[in-house]
Amino acid sequence: MARARLRDLGITIGKLPPGGNNAITDVPGVWVGHHSLVYNEPRCARTGVTVILPRQDTSREDHVFAGFHALNGNGEMTGLLWVKESGMLGSPIALTNTSQVGIVRDALTEYTVREHGGAGFRLPVVAETWDGWLNDIDAFHLDKGHVFEAIAEARPGPVPEGNVGGGTGMICHDFKGGIGTASRLVACESGQFTVGALVQANHGERGDLRVDGLPVGCEIGLELVPSPWEDMQSSSSIVVIIATDAPLLPVQCKRLAQRATIGMARAGGIGHNGSGDLFLAFATGNHLPAKAGCTLPLAMIPHHHLNPFFYAVAESVEEAILNAMTAAETMLGYQGHTAQELPLDLLQQVMAKYQV
Repeated sequence: MARARLRDLGITIGKLPPGGNNAITDVPGVWVGHHSLVYNEPRCARTGVTVILPRQDTSREDHVFAGFHALNGNGEMTGLLWVKESGMLGSPIALTNTSQVGIVRDALTEYTVREHGGAGFRLPVVAETWDGWLNDIDAFHLDKGHVFEAIAEARPGPVPEGNVGGGTGMICHDFKGGIGTASRLVACESGQFTVGALVQANHGERGDLRVDGLPVGCEIGLELVPSPWEDMQSSSSIVVIIATDAPLLPVQCKRLAQRATIGMARAGGIGHNGSGDLFLAFATGNHLPAKAGCTLPLAMIPHHHLNPFFYAVAESVEEAILNAMTAAETMLGYQGHTAQELPLDLLQQVMAKYQV
């Protein structure tokens, strides 16, 4: 069966409507680009980098408010000390594998120097999950040029999912995982806004996987689709990036980032000891000129209007994780290791079994 997004399979998550592309790029100005490396010689590459531009490529001049949350901290996301200190983000965001955070971070800084004369943010946000089961991670395949290509590929509209970019070699709930995205439209007393999420899903155990609350992981057990892990260990770590065009302040961005835990839990993630579960949220609804010479006029949605945003984050993160798996294809990788795709026909059968 051809790979498809969750909604293309007739499975709807949550109660809020999605945006036009059901992607983080439904938030105006948010662009996404990937660069993937898949080859066998001279060493096996199943890796890549994904770049998210918060305001196209202008956030260095017009920062965005941001906040983060760590459910379990066995992972890396650079630049968070300044996000915590200032509540602001002024750089692209990149996702890659564990061993190449440094070169990707250096590439984002060099990009600022080469393309923008050094003006702007020098503390970029780069996050990782481990792809060393399918990718020969010690070969250090990525170079700065690959990061520049991902930036050049960044655009609005539909976002490729599954085995792409930073998600190329990732495994989720013992199926092939990777990049997934989803969005929700929010209506509250303060107006109408968009919330989008993008995940790099590399976490979870088979028996915990749930789709719209149903025990899909138990129904499609290891006897039907084998685990990728020869020693039956589980994969770990998920990175979630949340965007909204609402005028939120940093503390409110942090509150949105915390709700990513709900979406992760709905799909069956619990945050294992060895997992790096790192969530960043940013809001473009205020303008924060880097060279502001006077007091800035800011807007703020009242806290008591935020409940619909919390639902939007939970639903979009849950659906983004599932989109990563329904899009991802079976991958043969390093040392013959294989991660099997989630069988979409079996998924539909399980969902139908539980329909009342």
